[in-house]
Amino acid sequence: MGRRQVKCHGDDKRFEVVARFIYDRFGKKIKYIADVAGGQGVLTRLLNKKYGYESEVIDPRGYTLVGVSSRQSEYDSTMANYYDLIIGLHPDEATREVAKSALTRPVLIVPCCNFWTREKKLGSKELVSAICDYFKENKIEYEIINFDFAGPKNVGILTKGIIENHEKI
Repeated sequence: MGRRQVKCHGDDKRFEVVARFIYDRFGKKIKYIADVAGGQGVLTRLLNKKYGYESEVIDPRGYTLVGVSSRQSEYDSTMANYYDLIIGLHPDEATREVAKSALTRPVLIVPCCNFWTREKKLGSKELVSAICDYFKENKIEYEIINFDFAGPKNVGILTKGIIENHEKI
């Protein structure tokens, strides 16, 4: 009897690509990571086991894989202070709260669905643009990352912020 495969919507490669990006970009400068709306916890498992971070899933659905650290809760930006990095890899309804976290912590957000505004229908490009506008309005430095996994929901926004030792990242 073999291992049970984890079923996920979208490109399975996205988890390894994002985990590797985090490690390449931050190395050991960070330790604690929030994987917001992280579902089953595939990204968190990689970050913990392969790269040595202390990541946990924050997701109200509460169906993580066995052994994956998680908190069954809605994410609120006030939780950000505990973490060194907030990740929203397709965070659905938590998109705005992940973006608000950039006011206090570095954020990597790869938006997928328009949970940014109810007033206007936004496609993938418009959604990224709206989030970038929010960062500009709040004087948050950011960069756009085009990840090497199947799109169109493969565009990430990485904000820069201050971590515990006050080193700019």
